[in-house]
Parts: sequence; C-alpha cells; structure tokens
Amino acid sequence: MENVCGWIAQTDSLPARDRLTGVQKADWLVIGAGITGLCAAHSLAHMHPQARIVIVDRQHAAQGASARNSGFVVAHEHPAVDELMGRPGFAGFEIDTSISRAASDEVRQRIALHGIACDFRDSGYFFAVHDPEKLDHVDAKLATLQAVGASAHFLQGEPLHKTLGTEHYQAAIWCGNGNALLQPAKYVKGLLKALPANVSLFENTDITRLERTASGGIRATGLDASIEAGRVLVCLNAFIPRVGLDDSATFPMELSASLTRPLSDEEFRSIGSVEPWGVLSTRPLGATVRLTPDRRVMIRNTAEYRTKDLSSSDLLHRRQHHVLGLQRRFPWLTEQDIHYTWTGHLSASRSGQPYFAKVENNLYAIAGCNGSGVARGTLWGRLLAEWASGGDSPLLQSVMHRAQPGWLPPRPFFDIGALLRMRVETGRARTEI
Repeated sequence: MENVCGWIAQTDSLPARDRLTGVQKADWLVIGAGITGLCAAHSLAHMHPQARIVIVDRQHAAQGASARNSGFVVAHEHPAVDELMGRPGFAGFEIDTSISRAASDEVRQRIALHGIACDFRDSGYFFAVHDPEKLDHVDAKLATLQAVGASAHFLQGEPLHKTLGTEHYQAAIWCGNGNALLQPAKYVKGLLKALPANVSLFENTDITRLERTASGGIRATGLDASIEAGRVLVCLNAFIPRVGLDDSATFPMELSASLTRPLSDEEFRSIGSVEPWGVLSTRPLGATVRLTPDRRVMIRNTAEYRTKDLSSSDLLHRRQHHVLGLQRRFPWLTEQDIHYTWTGHLSASRSGQPYFAKVENNLYAIAGCNGSGVARGTLWGRLLAEWASGGDSPLLQSVMHRAQPGWLPPRPFFDIGALLRMRVETGRARTEI
C-alpha cells in the first residue's frame, strides 16, 4: 500500500527546489529543512542579514517528520509520579515546563509573524484513558499542572463522553493555557514559504560527510556536490547519524498513523457535533487521537524501535491495527473509511531530554524531540542559531542544562533492550490502543 501522509496530501504542493551541485560556499549551513532547521534559518537571517545562509534537505522540503507528526503544540506534559509537587522530580518538571511554555509561545509568534494558516486551535487537549487505573494521582496531577501555570480539570463518565463524542474514554485531564493543536504540514510549509531572501534552500541533497577545511571552516559533502561554510547547524533529529554524528545518545522511533474521511453530517450529529479535540494517552505506547476541524479522525497507535523502515506489507498490518483503535472509539468506521496511512520518525532519548550540543568549533547539532517536536523544534531552531552566533540567555542556559539525553548501551545490546522495552510497554498500554 502507499505511504501517503494525510496532512501533506491536504496542503498545496510547493515548487521543487534545485539540488546542490558543484562546490559552493556559504557563511552558514543548516542541514535539515524541518521545523528546527527552518526556524534556525529564519533566526540566522534576522541576526545576519548580509550573510549567505544555505539549507539543504535530503528530500523534498517540508515532507519529512516535521509534517508527519500529530500536530500537538506541547506546553504542559503529563507529569510522572516522581514529578508531582513535593517529589524529587518536581524541580526538573518546573524547568522543563518553563522551556515548553516558551516553545509554545514561539510557535504562536511564528504563526502570527508569517501569517501561517495552519488550523491552529489554542484550546488545550486531553490526557485521556479507557482504563481509569491508568490515570492515577489525579488531584496531585491537577495541583502540579496548575502550579506550573496550566489550566487543568478532571472529567469522567458522561461529561467526558459528551465532550469527545465517544464512550471509549472513561477519565481524562483537560490541560490548557499553552497546549494547542495545529495541522503540522501547513505549519512547516508556512515556515518554508516565509524564508527570507538571504536563505537559499537546496532539496534532494544528501549530506554524508562533514570534515574540517584547511581554513578552519567545515565542508559538507554529498554524492556529487559539496559546500564549505564557516558555521554549520545539524538539525536532523532522528537522522543525525547520516552526517556521521553517532554520539548523540538518541535513537529513532518509527510511528504510523491513519486519517479517515470526514464524518458525514449524520455521523457528526450522532456524536453531539463536538468541538475538534486531541487526546494523548498517559501510557508511552497508548494511542494518540484527534478529531480535526474538518471532522476527520486521526489515530496513531503504533510506535516502534526498528532497524529498518516499514515495508508496504508492514504498513498494511499497522493500518489494520489503526482500524481496531478507531472502532473502539467510533464503531461504525471501517478500513474503507481510512483515506491516508503513513509513517514518520521521531528522535528519542533514554532520559526524555535532548541532545543540544556544540559538537566542535563552529559545528552545532540538535536531536531528541521525544515526541514534542512542533514546539520544541521551533524554539530549538532559534536557540541553536543564537548560541552559534555567540548569544546567550537564561532560556538558552536552561535548555543546555537540561540537555542530558542519558547513556545508551552499544548495539546490539541496545537493540535487544529496546525491543524488550517496547514489548513491555505495548502490554501495559493494551487497553489504551
């Protein structure tokens, strides 16, 4: 079956950009034209209006992971038990939330600045479960979220069913004041369309090696072209090893999702003509679900550590898993009601914290969005550009301080451990898929 992202399919096609050819020079090189790379380029162009800034992307820009995520703008995470007020992890949760709130604000500022029409909804979303036991310490979680600036309240039973239009979910915390939803492909394409004049973008350009030049710059080499730049920002997230950076302590996760046809007027009335919503599970491998403004249902209920991409037959099997998840929530939906099924990658770390690093002189890199790439990627692009330009701020210092992705064992030990962990988490999340 075809791997077609529903978000991308519903956006306008953009003109193709040239491939990088020959030997070129730039003041700044950004590798990766996703949310992070595009925001880094925007920031560099603002700070260095006379500089030549180049972005390269391995494929058609705004077609990768940045356009394929579920569209959650994360300001407030669901707190773990150890992060509740009075627990040892609360101080770190406060810092992480301050960073995430700044990231969420950054998204709003980019949307307003560039006039990006991306179905942005500043209405919060839900941490919701089918099994109420998987949403514990509710009062403590509400108090913790409110203490860090969130709006939060608890729903269960009939009030929740009427809000979501489905009886599948039995308990939820609605969380707002920063949490939002958007159409990710429209957002990343909006960033692409708004690139300043002193930024050049080259597509279908696969950088495979970085090396130091005799003059102290950095040469990025592809299959039949290269570019020398004074400073380089690597914004590849899950694909950071492609340029030879193998020590980020991050690893790729492959996710798959499906998007249905729009609900009919009759179907929409039957669920109460509810407002668009988003649901995140409290379990790591539970389903992420959205009811979009155009009445489609999106579900993402597979997340896997894999050493190779899903095949067409693999993706068909995942699509059938999506159908089961859809029918738990809206029983009349069938596989024929799915219009799009696709895969995407996120960059994860053991600690949940990013790799945000000065690799060596004039070479900077970022990876490890851990599923919050819309907001974090937007902020990280600016902060990485500022850091590489010699800037500093309390926010940058906070990000650098928290950027401890954790140690990973070498392969194949990591591969074995990751697969076992995925199996355990899948079992724990079975009621939430």
